[in-house]
Amino acid sequence: MLTLLTNADVFAPEPLGLRHVLVAGDQIVFMDERCPVLDDALNVDLMDLDGARLIPGFIDAHAHLTGGGGEAGYETSVPAPLLSEFTRAGVTTVIGLLGTDDLVRTTSSLISRIKALRAEGLSAFGYTGGYHIPPMTLTGTVRSDIVHIEELIGVGELAISDHRSSQPTLQDVLRLASEAHVAGLMTGKAGVVHFHVGDGVRGLELIREALDVSELPPRVYYPTHVNRRKALFEEACDLARSGCSIDITAFPKSEEEDTYSADEALSRYLDTDCPVEGVTISSDGGGCLPVFDKQGNPVSLDYARASALSETLRSLIKQGSDLGAVLPAFTSNVARILRLSHKGSIAPGMDADLVVLGEDHLPEHVMARGRWHVKNKQPIVRGTFE
Repeated sequence: MLTLLTNADVFAPEPLGLRHVLVAGDQIVFMDERCPVLDDALNVDLMDLDGARLIPGFIDAHAHLTGGGGEAGYETSVPAPLLSEFTRAGVTTVIGLLGTDDLVRTTSSLISRIKALRAEGLSAFGYTGGYHIPPMTLTGTVRSDIVHIEELIGVGELAISDHRSSQPTLQDVLRLASEAHVAGLMTGKAGVVHFHVGDGVRGLELIREALDVSELPPRVYYPTHVNRRKALFEEACDLARSGCSIDITAFPKSEEEDTYSADEALSRYLDTDCPVEGVTISSDGGGCLPVFDKQGNPVSLDYARASALSETLRSLIKQGSDLGAVLPAFTSNVARILRLSHKGSIAPGMDADLVVLGEDHLPEHVMARGRWHVKNKQPIVRGTFE
């Protein structure tokens, strides 16, 4: 099938103005101000976007594809998110991981879920390991998992500064980082350590120490949830200046919390001298959102949703942010950090992962790997058990 999108206001993610975009199979094969002349005998699906904004599909760098949670008993494990929970939010590529529960949920079950989402049309990858040391792996080591298992591109989310972590030492962090880095060199994969950063006062101390005492490059260290405390966010910005990449989480925020919402955090980041390519936003989709008391007991539970990404982008646009300036944190920055060379931008030769924004700034139509998954905000491709 050929798909021709005409009169699209393209943000690639940089603004290009009106373009005509031709998709063949799962790739973009043509984009120009001129509309291509195609033979009438060809079976072409034509859509005139009439000036609507066309953006790359979101790359969600942090989602619990097998479900998260379990901190308050077996019944509090979050079910696995289904296909359309991602596509309706404009997510066309997702990176799965394990969190607190890396015992009942395993690297094997994560890989199985990645394969299932791929079969249903989504691009999906994953991290080996989870919150704890020693890391949950399939082949015995982090390096071996990344080298031998195509779907796995790094290790995480390793918990630090959190009462649910295994309290890793500096040597633990260095060992994992070296395994991930070498595996990345061997395969061309990301080879990053993705850190869950909790509420603890130590913040990013372990990562700063690791940068000071080893030869490993800063790009290996990729902490998330850095907007959960305002002081932690300032610390993360300093880390980004040293060459690390940081990930903002699009979680819900109440007025009294000492935290930045994802839109606030990204706006603040872009107003600093931090490298614009060093920040991403993820959803934590499928992950549990517990609130604990001072003794570590859960007092409330919720779970994260992929739709937080599209809601964050809408908030930024409504506040007057320039779409071309904020969009890389959802798309091209993630692709660069995770070395997904065919993702994150709109150009000939790139994967046909595309989102048409409606007048409300939310995804109206969503294409993943050249196939329409959402039209007029409704999923036309559903997961096997939806």
